[in-house]
Amino acid sequence: VLTQGHPLTGRVAFFFLRSLFMSLADRVLYPDFLSRTMTADEAAALIPAGAHVGMSGFTGAGYPKAVPGALARRIESLNAQGHGFKIGLWTGASTAPELDGALAQVDGIEMRLPYQSDPTVRRQINAGQMQYVDIHLSHVAQFVWFGFLGKLDVAVVEVAGVLPDGRLIPSSSVGNNKTWLDQADKVILEVNAWHNPALEGMHDIYYGTDVPPHRKPIPMTEPNQRIGEPYLRCDPNKVIAVVMTNQPDRNSVYAAPDDTSNRIAGHIIEFLQHEVKKGRLPKDLLPLQSGVGNIANAVLAGLNNGAFENLTAYTEVLQDGMLDMLRSGKLASASATALSLSPAAMQDFNDRIEFYKQRIVLRPQEISNHPELIRRMGLIAMNGMIEADIYGNVNSTHVMGSAIMNGIGGSGDFARNAYLSIFMTPSLAKNGSISCIVPMASHVDHTEHDVQILVTEQGLADLRGHSPSQRAEIIIDRCAHPDFRPALHDYVARAQRGAVGQHTPHLLGEALSWHQRYVETGNRRAPTGPASAA
Repeated sequence: VLTQGHPLTGRVAFFFLRSLFMSLADRVLYPDFLSRTMTADEAAALIPAGAHVGMSGFTGAGYPKAVPGALARRIESLNAQGHGFKIGLWTGASTAPELDGALAQVDGIEMRLPYQSDPTVRRQINAGQMQYVDIHLSHVAQFVWFGFLGKLDVAVVEVAGVLPDGRLIPSSSVGNNKTWLDQADKVILEVNAWHNPALEGMHDIYYGTDVPPHRKPIPMTEPNQRIGEPYLRCDPNKVIAVVMTNQPDRNSVYAAPDDTSNRIAGHIIEFLQHEVKKGRLPKDLLPLQSGVGNIANAVLAGLNNGAFENLTAYTEVLQDGMLDMLRSGKLASASATALSLSPAAMQDFNDRIEFYKQRIVLRPQEISNHPELIRRMGLIAMNGMIEADIYGNVNSTHVMGSAIMNGIGGSGDFARNAYLSIFMTPSLAKNGSISCIVPMASHVDHTEHDVQILVTEQGLADLRGHSPSQRAEIIIDRCAHPDFRPALHDYVARAQRGAVGQHTPHLLGEALSWHQRYVETGNRRAPTGPASAA
């Protein structure tokens, strides 16, 4: 303000400084931290080249808003002088353009993990310009504790406030923040006054995990159970900077569910009703886990309008559909590690935060995604995919076998340990030129052993108790688009005549020919006839 030559410079500066002081007084109650407050640029200058930096953030919620941009400006300036400044960037999951995008655009990331969705990051990874480790989200914290990833040098963590004793009020995501604060040599805090102070008390931070051979069972049997404390702990001596911000999360607007999404949702709800009638599910189902996106929101909307009551959720992120269900009373409680809300839903969340605080628990991702808890509570896991093959192997991360999309995220944590493992996708992609049901998946994230249910708008394939050859017929007939069914059936018939083994028949010379054809021509559609799958 003082450098802009404003005619009311003195008055503007006075009100600016008074506002900043009030924010500090309201949000930072630990006295020693007041002397460590500084600008984002000053804090970024404390991060050395080559450092492993753990930053908060999970699906566009709770990420640092100021320091990453300041660090990007510093990197750009130093690299223009030939310094070659890069960092290793670890987070909870995807973040936002102000973090991933800003650092990638100045070529400032050497290694990224465990999940990303930024287009610049994705482009650099697929061009071989950035290293990327795709890892199950439940594994990240323990890998850091085990020392598998090397030393964590600096943590940059957003919080909603600091208590008089130095404990931290988490913001809109927890992610790996507990681990970053515990394991980092140095800590930079961003205290974001944008977050509703009533967030305090919504979180449940469990400090009972340990490394082998000292592990003990996690004492949780219900999704809404609290086993920890509402605050993050941090050694005050490690805090080298406190930066005040007042900036919103990246809140994405989700498109309204289309006909395809609604048809997929209808198949899933009909299946769940059938399972209840068969006695394989209780009438109020089991805890729900849902990935992010339009199909997931369509399923939640269908459940909200359906006959099921007293539902619960134990998942990674809470999106708009779950807030709708909490308001209607269909959903009694929801546990997650982060919010992932549209702007309208975020406004509703803040307006009704006392209502939601009685029904929502936000936890570290090592707990929200923990296999022990997923298996014990018997989750119904519903996740998206890029493609599935005729035997039920699922690819959720790669395009054409070698280009990463986003990452496996937590889908593997849930799928392999869930009571019901459901994967869903439209049957076609790229305006109908690509079948999402293929002879052989070009990359496998979830093997046929971890996939129970496949769903497209065409129908639902229940694969439980079926051999590979039986699975192939069910998947083709119920999930593949009619335009591609003849070619898929033809492939199976010829594989059953010519494959080396008949347990999982494949023609190795053409199993990935659909992908190769798309790479060469932009189309998977093949000529009709006996060689249509070739």
